Amino acid sequence: MIQHGVLLDLETMDRDDLDLAALRAALPHWDIHAYTETDEVPARIARAQVVVTNKVVVNRAAMDAAPELKLICVAATGTNNVDLEAARERGITVCNVRDYGTASVVQHVFTLILALTTRLGDYQRDVARGLWQDSRQFCLLDHPIRELSGLTLGIVGYGVLGQAVARTAECFGLRVIVADSLVSPGSDADRLPLGRVLAESDILSLHCPLTDQTRHLIDARALAAMKADALLINAARGAVVDNAALADALRRGVIGGAGIDVLDQEPPPADHPLLAPDIPNLIVTPHIAWAAREARQRVIDQVTDNIQAYLAGAPRRTV
Repeated sequence: MIQHGVLLDLETMDRDDLDLAALRAALPHWDIHAYTETDEVPARIARAQVVVTNKVVVNRAAMDAAPELKLICVAATGTNNVDLEAARERGITVCNVRDYGTASVVQHVFTLILALTTRLGDYQRDVARGLWQDSRQFCLLDHPIRELSGLTLGIVGYGVLGQAVARTAECFGLRVIVADSLVSPGSDADRLPLGRVLAESDILSLHCPLTDQTRHLIDARALAAMKADALLINAARGAVVDNAALADALRRGVIGGAGIDVLDQEPPPADHPLLAPDIPNLIVTPHIAWAAREARQRVIDQVTDNIQAYLAGAPRRTV
């Protein structure tokens, strides 16, 4: 009988604003940890039959230390922190959560787009510096503002998130073009080659997973192929963009600006190339596109659902 669950990193999801009652009720006994270092995992899960992890690594050695382990629930869509081959060898079921953050991510993508096109940060800094107060006319016009209507939004990665961004874009009057799939190029006649999307987009929004094909997909050459006033939005995975190349491109005016929610190292080192203070028209947010309270509650709810489904003999969202 499944009795004992361990949650390894609650603080990555909950800051005392979520309802955990159903999760706690799913099993008779829980050990819930705010955070767990990798070397602490074997001892913490030694007696566990169910393990819940968001980003903590559960590797082969950890599984060897947990002979009763039956189910690993990843509180995220990506499962690269779990050794799936080791789990398969041991008959351990692995489940993830899916499509929980669509509304939150779309909202964040357009927050970045709107902030960049209205030069919100620049004007806010101007007011803080007293430039409006000292102006001889009623407004400041020091930074060019663009309307979204009539611009072209290019989307790379047309899954649930990419499609939701496209639907929202239509409300702003944006023309939407979609890059061809890297997995099955040419399979959709309505999609365009990536090179054409780069050249035609006023705004390029990334929604593809990180794979060998997409790592540094947006590199110096791709950035050079974009319009000089184009904006790049990345709420996908940090390493889809060559971060150093992007910093250089923004400094040299190769593109017009960028809104970045993910970096290639997280948390980033202090000397990360995109954290330098001299990069113009760049907004960096700390991987929070997914993090609306409602979205984080859906993560907990789906984890609970996955545990209940497993206990009922019908596992869901297995990987």
